[in-house]
Amino acid sequence: MMTDTPENVSLVPIARIEVLNSRDRNMKVFEEIVESIQLIGLKKPITVAERAGEDGQPKYVLVCGEGRLNAFRILGETHIPALVVDVSDEDAFIMSLAENIARRGYRPLEILADIELLRERGYTADVIIQKTGLSPKYVRDIVFLLEQGEERLIEGVQRGSIPLTTALEIARASANDPQNSNGEGGESNLGDLLQEAYENGQLKGRQIIEAKRLIEKRQELGPSSPNAAQIKPPTSSYSLVRTYQKEVERQRKMVLKAEHAHQRLLLVVQGLKKLFADENFVTLLRAEGLDTLPKYLAERINHFEGAQA
Repeated sequence: MMTDTPENVSLVPIARIEVLNSRDRNMKVFEEIVESIQLIGLKKPITVAERAGEDGQPKYVLVCGEGRLNAFRILGETHIPALVVDVSDEDAFIMSLAENIARRGYRPLEILADIELLRERGYTADVIIQKTGLSPKYVRDIVFLLEQGEERLIEGVQRGSIPLTTALEIARASANDPQNSNGEGGESNLGDLLQEAYENGQLKGRQIIEAKRLIEKRQELGPSSPNAAQIKPPTSSYSLVRTYQKEVERQRKMVLKAEHAHQRLLLVVQGLKKLFADENFVTLLRAEGLDTLPKYLAERINHFEGAQA
């Protein structure tokens, strides 16, 4: 089981290794690690930092390689090849997170948990970005969720019941909702209603964003809206969905009316084009002082003629 160890790698007693940042492992991947080590040995040593033990003997803090360490334990080994580095506990923790984030197949939900740990240790978003190499936008989005105290949304993301992008839209809706700062109690804010609509399957994906923008636009217009008397903030996920559905239907009808008007305009343009191609008709119009057209129609006819050429 033991592999040849390079000069800078030591055989470290497994019983004296402490794991600072333990996490659940994918069992299928872990079984593959165990099988690989059993067949061909350890390809890459773990990384540890040495510390003074209370009994006068050195102990070690695990930096990278928890899966390999657990595999050695399962296989009954007492020592494991380890690269011993001289770093502080804080640096060891950061190195462990960076290793986990860089590890192939590392899940976004695990990254979320790591960012939360770093925030609990007092790191700002900028420092987290610098130390982990993660996308600035991704880190700031996660930090925003955490700062807003959106426990339900974070739990939903961790369970996989709601995508991170949707959770962010809902959190922003809550943060921007005037009801959050006007002291009113007992009523759900926009973010709560959006989350409820999503969890109930009433709105999905893009619909959440569109419904959010619709309600926020109405809140922004307020009394200045021409339909202010008809605009009431939704008080339930049902009323929110109904408002969204009505707006979708209104826009659909507007598109149909616009297409109908466009077709009728084309017929008018075609008719006028034929009439203005008749010299006798144009002469008659000139005699009556009616040989000019409104600028809009004239431009449409000229455009139509150019397209037909």
